[in-house]
Amino acid sequence: MPIELRSDTYSQPTPAMRQAIATAVCGDDMVSEDPTTNRLEAMIAEMLGKEAAVFACSGTQSNQMGVWTHCTSGDELLIESTGHIANYEAGGPAALSGVSTRRIPGDLGRLDLEHLEGQLRGSNLHFAPTRLLCLENSTNLGGGCTYPLEQLQRVCDWAHRNGLKTHLDGARVFNACIARGYSVAEVAACFDTVSICFSKGLGCPMGSVLVGSATDIARARRARKLFGGALRQSGIVAAAAVHALEHHIERLADDHANARRFAEQASQIPGISIDIDAVETNLVFFSVDPAWGTAAQLSQALRERGVLINPAGGTHRLRACTHLDVSATEIDAAVAELRDIMSRSAVIAEQSSTGSYG
Repeated sequence: MPIELRSDTYSQPTPAMRQAIATAVCGDDMVSEDPTTNRLEAMIAEMLGKEAAVFACSGTQSNQMGVWTHCTSGDELLIESTGHIANYEAGGPAALSGVSTRRIPGDLGRLDLEHLEGQLRGSNLHFAPTRLLCLENSTNLGGGCTYPLEQLQRVCDWAHRNGLKTHLDGARVFNACIARGYSVAEVAACFDTVSICFSKGLGCPMGSVLVGSATDIARARRARKLFGGALRQSGIVAAAAVHALEHHIERLADDHANARRFAEQASQIPGISIDIDAVETNLVFFSVDPAWGTAAQLSQALRERGVLINPAGGTHRLRACTHLDVSATEIDAAVAELRDIMSRSAVIAEQSSTGSYG
C-alpha cells in the first residue's frame, strides 16, 4: 500500500467508526427527525458553548452557509489572502451570496490588528459594505499554523466593535486546540459562527457542521436547503462524526508528532528546505531546490516509490499531511525514499533542464 501523505481527507473510517455507521438509528433530517444527527448537533453545540448547530455535507458548504447567514448580496468580507474560503471554494461567496472577498496579506495565514486597521470601507455609495471577517484556524496554506487565543480574541473584538460579524473556518480547529492547549469552546467564544470539518483529521468519510446562535443557525438551515444540501437519513454519516468526537480528538497529537518527525528528518536532506519551527500541527510544507527540479517532478518521483505527496502552490513547494492512517514507521520509510531520490540530484537536475522526468 502507498504511504498516503497528500491530505488527511484521504483517511479511512476505522473499523469502530464503520460499526457506528452500520448501526446508526436514522430518520428524516429535513424535518429534524434523524435522532443521530440531532444528537451530533446537540453534542457539538454544547462542546463549543453555542446555542445550535446544523450538519452539512462538506466544509465548503458549511463555510458558505456561514457567509450567506451573515451577509447580503453586494456586501464584502475580509479574509487573509491565503484563506480557503477565498481561494478553494469555487468562488462560493460571489456565486452563492453575491459577496466579494477582500484578501489581506497576513502572517502565515493569520491576521492581526496591524493587518486590519484601515481596511474597513467607509459609508460611501461607491463601496461594498464590509460585513464579515473570516479567519482560519489552523491555517492551511499558512503552513498548518495556529492562532494564539489572545490574538483570536483581539481580532474578533476589533471586528465586533466595528460592527462586523465573525466566522471561523475551523476545518482543523481541533488540531489547533491540541497544539495550543486551549479548548474549542474558548475559540468558539470569539466567533459568531464556526465551521468544523469531520472528514480531515477526525477521519470521517464526509460531513461538516456549522455552529452558532439559534437565530444564525436557523438562517443557515435555509441556506443549506437553498444550496441543495438538505439531508434525509443523515444519521449514517452523523454517527461517524459522533464517534470521531468521542474517540479521535486527543489522538491528533500523534499526527502532530509524526509531522514533526517528518520535518526533522527531511530537513537534513540536501536540497530540501523546511522551517521546522513553523510545523505546529499535521501539515509540513517544504521546498525542493530549483537546481534539483520542480515540486511536480519530485511528487512524481515519490509516487513511483509509493509515497504520495502533492505540490502545494508555487513551482517548488510541496505539502505532507499526516493523519490517523500514517504511522511513525511509515514516516521513516517516506523520508528514506525522499532521501534516496534527492541523492540523485545531478541526474534530476540534468533531466529538469529538459522539462521531463523519466
